[in-house]
Amino acid sequence: MSYKTNIEYRKETLIKLLNTIIIHEDEIIKALYDDFKKPAFEAVLTETSYVISELKDTIKNLNKWAKPKRVFPSLLNFPSKDYIYKDPYGKVLIIAPWNYPFQLALCPLVSAVAAGNQVVIKPSELTLNTSAIIAKIIAKTFHVNHVEVIQGGVDVSKNLLSQRWDYIFFTGSVPVGKIVAQAAAEHLTPVTLELGGKNPCIIDETANLKLAAKRIVWGKFINAGQTCIAPDYIMIQKDMKNKFIEYMKEEITAAYGNKPEESPDYARIVNVKNWTRLTAMIDNDKVIFGGQTNESDCYIAPTLIDESDIDSLIMKDEIFGPLLPILEYSSGADLHAVISKYEKPLSLYIFTENKTFASEIIQNYSFGGGCINDTVVHFSNKRLPFGGVGHSGIGAYHGSLSFDTFSHKKSIVKKANWLDLPMRYAPYKDKLTTIKKLLKWI
Repeated sequence: MSYKTNIEYRKETLIKLLNTIIIHEDEIIKALYDDFKKPAFEAVLTETSYVISELKDTIKNLNKWAKPKRVFPSLLNFPSKDYIYKDPYGKVLIIAPWNYPFQLALCPLVSAVAAGNQVVIKPSELTLNTSAIIAKIIAKTFHVNHVEVIQGGVDVSKNLLSQRWDYIFFTGSVPVGKIVAQAAAEHLTPVTLELGGKNPCIIDETANLKLAAKRIVWGKFINAGQTCIAPDYIMIQKDMKNKFIEYMKEEITAAYGNKPEESPDYARIVNVKNWTRLTAMIDNDKVIFGGQTNESDCYIAPTLIDESDIDSLIMKDEIFGPLLPILEYSSGADLHAVISKYEKPLSLYIFTENKTFASEIIQNYSFGGGCINDTVVHFSNKRLPFGGVGHSGIGAYHGSLSFDTFSHKKSIVKKANWLDLPMRYAPYKDKLTTIKKLLKWI
């Protein structure tokens, strides 16, 4: 069967995938809990419902997205009709991460299949239960020659990357993203790299501090901070700092209680290796809230850190956990000194009532995407492209743009035969002056 041309077959398999996911949703939620105690609410909000919504939207719009698009022709080609055809790349490799292991494996898959590609998914070896249910769902839905799940660790990933692919879609860390890009370059394989970075969260003197605290607590500590677009550090106007910290303490307690370790709404760090990496960043002398840890349960409390040293361990790289350094600033120069120290982040957040200030920040700094007066919610709008810039990623996806990501845009000029202008043909004698005049108007 040709997956390349049969639009109806693509739709049938996507409908089958949708129904299979709905049937197994409870198993998916349990697998996510078993892997790192992801709360059921977060599993539905950020994983299963997101994939289901993506599937419904894709199925509804697939014929429109796949249809050749007619564009205005060049007068040089008169008479003609010009089109952009969307061709599948061919064989696609999707390497998924562990932090949102279901959503970030299935959403790219949906678009790759919709665009007509054959797909191999490599789910994360760190979330074995979720990877197993993904493999089960794929085996029930697709022919093995159409979509296949290959499980394993680093050696399996290296082996897959050593093979030739027509497109590679990777979500993960910057260091591994560089390895993927290097492997893809061997065959000039196009890639989408969804990476990360140190995402700043700026709060000025006009911000609604209590509301800001509530929204930051949610965006930072959902999934125990293991989110590529989570606020990585706070930059707050110095006169507002103490009041803001008190609001943050109140909101953390309101969300997770006095003992977050006992809260059913708070996830765990994915494994001991990552737990160890994160606990090494905690300087107890700087902890102003939280700081409790439990290695046996891979638990780290939501933790606020009063930070002033941008060369400290916690300020070196992306945190990717429930630790939130709070730095103060007095001027735009202070902001620039910190933000410009790092590579372009995946996200940037601003809390302010000053529209001029927000506009200046958006225009002066390069980043993947972000929000004014909220965090992480830009990810939820499928009409907005999601992706990084520079070290935070290459390419973007979501909604119709996901279909385009996995499609080669092939240009076609359909030339009519009823007229053939002689101007372009040799011999060119006596045509130069005429063609110069003509080209000035085209």
